[in-house]
Amino acid sequence: MEKIKIPNTDLQVSRLAAGCMGLGGGWIRDLELTDELEKQTRLFLEAALSLEINFFDHANIYAFGRAEEVFGRVMRGKPSLRSQIVIQSKCGIRWVDVPPGTPQRFDFSYENIIESVDGSLKRLGTDYLDILLLHRPDVLWEGEEIARAFKVLKSAGKVRYFGVSNMNRPSMEYLQSFLPDPLVANQIEMSLLHHGFAEVSVSFNQDSPVYPDGLEGVIEYCRLKGLSLQAWRPLAQGFLTGRDISKQPETVRKTAGLVSDYAKMRGVPAEAVVISWLLKHPAGIIPILGTTRPDRLANCAKSLDVTLSREEWYRLFETARGRPMP
Repeated sequence: MEKIKIPNTDLQVSRLAAGCMGLGGGWIRDLELTDELEKQTRLFLEAALSLEINFFDHANIYAFGRAEEVFGRVMRGKPSLRSQIVIQSKCGIRWVDVPPGTPQRFDFSYENIIESVDGSLKRLGTDYLDILLLHRPDVLWEGEEIARAFKVLKSAGKVRYFGVSNMNRPSMEYLQSFLPDPLVANQIEMSLLHHGFAEVSVSFNQDSPVYPDGLEGVIEYCRLKGLSLQAWRPLAQGFLTGRDISKQPETVRKTAGLVSDYAKMRGVPAEAVVISWLLKHPAGIIPILGTTRPDRLANCAKSLDVTLSREEWYRLFETARGRPMP
């Protein structure tokens, strides 16, 4: 698989990343990690590596920490694996009632960042994260606190590089003003059905009811400053690749039909067309594949063999947005 260098780092990562949110048994509190869940993770990891995917995306909250823990268990059985892969995790989301009586919230405090990273390292069984992302913007964040946490983590060798997730341009610019080193990534939702990153350019200066406020300049800033753009939920929850769409809006049904047509024309799975739509963008978007199924990982990897024409790319976009280009 093609490898690309993340700007401002020495990291060479696969063109596609394997998202680990589906490991560890999902969103059930206090679930025991069974041999079956460990087997699922082993098969997932082996499938990704067989496709030459070396980039794995975690978060401290995934499966209430079990996703990192079960991944770490499998890694311990392969001591040489750590040096061959790139591990990214996130922090900042804190659950309701943890501790009891507290609300759902976001927390970029110095203490929480440090504690979260230490927890991730322990669960993953590794001494360092290649990249740490701040998961969702904390309204109460202070740049000095974040900068102090980053400095401590980097000096201790616990985190090599830092980035953000779901952050707009002004917030990225403001945060960067406190940091001596450049942020290296921003992970946002991007897909053929969640296409605000493209719509923001097309509908600018138009009488558009779907103009996506908040995305102004995000793509351009990341390209200008060398932040890797990562797409979460790039497969649009499966609505274009076989999931029941009988109750979905007409735009979704028509887009799924067009994806299917293009896939049949090329003899590839629908996943390959959906992912190739993101890969076509010149920003070098890295899709974070949310599936843990080896067969679907393989289907997605075939996107690297698909090159959509400009006309096909715009036809898909136009169909998904449900209105002609302005």
